[in-house]
Amino acid sequence: MKDFMKKLRQLSYTLRGSQCYHADYQLRNVNHVNDGGFPLRRPNSTIIIEISGTTTTINNNAPEKCAAVTKMGDKIPEFQEPITSLTFECHTHWQDSFHVLRDLYERRALCDVTLAVGSARLQCHRLVLACCSPYFQAMLTSEMRESREDVVPIHDIDEASMEALVSFMYTSKVLLTVDNVQKLLRASSLLQIEMVAKACCDFMTSHLHPTNCLGVRSFAELHGQNELLRAADSFTCDRFPEVLASEEFPTITASHFYDIIASSDIRILSETQVYNAVLKWVRYDLPKREADLPKLISAVRLPLVPLGFLMEVVESEELIKKCHRCRDLLDEAKNYHLSVNKVAPLSPKSVSQSQRFQPRKSTAGVLFVVGGRGASGDPFKSIECYDLRNNRWFHVAELNYKRRHVGVLSAGGKVYAAGGHDGKDHLNSMEVFEPKTNKWTLVSPMKTKRRGLAVTQLGGPLYAIGGLDDNTCFSEVERYDIASDSWSYAAPMIMARGGVAVETLNDHIYAVGGNDGSTTLNTCERYDPHLNKWTMIAAMQTRRAGGGVLALNGYLYVIGGFDDSSPLNSVERYDPRTKAWTSIKPMSMCRGGVGVSVISGKIYAIGGHNGSSYLMSGECYDPVTEKWTPIKDISTCRAGAGVVTCHCPVQLLKDVGKTSRVHSCV
Repeated sequence: MKDFMKKLRQLSYTLRGSQCYHADYQLRNVNHVNDGGFPLRRPNSTIIIEISGTTTTINNNAPEKCAAVTKMGDKIPEFQEPITSLTFECHTHWQDSFHVLRDLYERRALCDVTLAVGSARLQCHRLVLACCSPYFQAMLTSEMRESREDVVPIHDIDEASMEALVSFMYTSKVLLTVDNVQKLLRASSLLQIEMVAKACCDFMTSHLHPTNCLGVRSFAELHGQNELLRAADSFTCDRFPEVLASEEFPTITASHFYDIIASSDIRILSETQVYNAVLKWVRYDLPKREADLPKLISAVRLPLVPLGFLMEVVESEELIKKCHRCRDLLDEAKNYHLSVNKVAPLSPKSVSQSQRFQPRKSTAGVLFVVGGRGASGDPFKSIECYDLRNNRWFHVAELNYKRRHVGVLSAGGKVYAAGGHDGKDHLNSMEVFEPKTNKWTLVSPMKTKRRGLAVTQLGGPLYAIGGLDDNTCFSEVERYDIASDSWSYAAPMIMARGGVAVETLNDHIYAVGGNDGSTTLNTCERYDPHLNKWTMIAAMQTRRAGGGVLALNGYLYVIGGFDDSSPLNSVERYDPRTKAWTSIKPMSMCRGGVGVSVISGKIYAIGGHNGSSYLMSGECYDPVTEKWTPIKDISTCRAGAGVVTCHCPVQLLKDVGKTSRVHSCV
């Protein structure tokens, strides 16, 4: 090896045997390797010599092992027996060899094949071509005619790209520019030079723009570059409104357009944008595209379009009127609006099995986790939000007051937080978060200070229900009028309920479980706002307080909480049609003081206490698959937090970073 004696001065030895020794080797010892003069402990031993990336193994089938690395200056006793075998490995040999190959290529020496590309003739080495390109390897090592020819014609690749790729085979370098990258990607894909193809894809991904992403996607599909295709699709979804304004948009195929608008990932503010995009694309070439309208309209989530838009715009559109399938989809959407607000609930599968009824990730809302407490007992002011589309948690502005066991709800695109405990006192204050300003503002306080209450909305007013202080569990119900910023009393519940869970379903408020001051409850009651009266309904199968309740697809789901002695992982579902509770798939772990909400047709359970520690984990329940799956952890362990989905654009929210101190989970 070149400069062998020089490199030997940085010699490093590893000895393996029953014992380890050190030696002060002189360079003269190396001269004795071939004549038996090299020091060796005994025949059954192995010596590995590393010389700046070069390894020599001297082996006599040693059954015993002992390893040590020796440096210059260490000593080892003289050995008597001669070496029986030696394996030498040079880790830089391949680099040196390729340097020689590159030099041979530059001098056009020992070339044994010529590539004919257009008017260019590229002399190179078959071995290098076969090593670097599976395409050439198959060509030159088979019985193909080209394997025997001195000049091999290359088709479908331009001269500049072929020269660049041959140069890459010898130098490991290739220049990518906006002018040559598409041709290089086409050529490297054909020749199966994957490293260059990936570099081209990465380069094109970095240059994606609303004006070119559709074309890049088509190019990637043509050449089988799935990673680039996915990147272009993701970019298109992320910048959907801008892409609609591009010159490329009207020219895409119907199937490509359908794939885009069928995705839950397109970033929009309203489903009306998707409807308008469909009409724009169809009208661009109406005679040829009108037949595509039914399929494209089926990808528009018409049930989530505002009812006024459905009645005033969609129903009056002539193209919709002429299409039987489109009229059916319009009727489905109108019936959904009636079903959700007026009549009998839909079964879960009739809704969830159809994507049309599920919001896209950008319009599904944002999950807020408000306040709560950790192991220190000190309540939190911090707020964590979950961005479903990007699977990330982030912090928005903190509450004005610390609050644990707080009641929260979302109304009118805002988040309300009422009552709770600040670590010293019970609270009757309520504050409102405005996403546009990223601020919490105090409004009129409740009449009663309390924690463990629940808050919901029925019609226009908000209702603060139940709760407790240090002495009493409450049956009280207060009603808040948003317009006048004032509180009044509504009919109290039949039973006092601290740690109660409440939800609105079919124009009624349901209050489930809680604690009456002496025992945990499984009883439930329902409020009729027209009669201003509470009525008892069927009791749950399990007594629970500090659980979560939500409405989904016409059912009530009650999740987790505590019984008299321990946290629960059980989940029950109430069907108001049969007036019965049914146990369904339990959570993966017990969660007392859990917060729950619905987003995009799935149930999210966040935090809580498992009996030994506070939790930062969460899980998600899909009513179609009937399975719980873990989700990304929040940053702070917390129980007694309020969890709610706010239907506001996530891009409105300002990430303020984590400002509160993180507490231990145990």
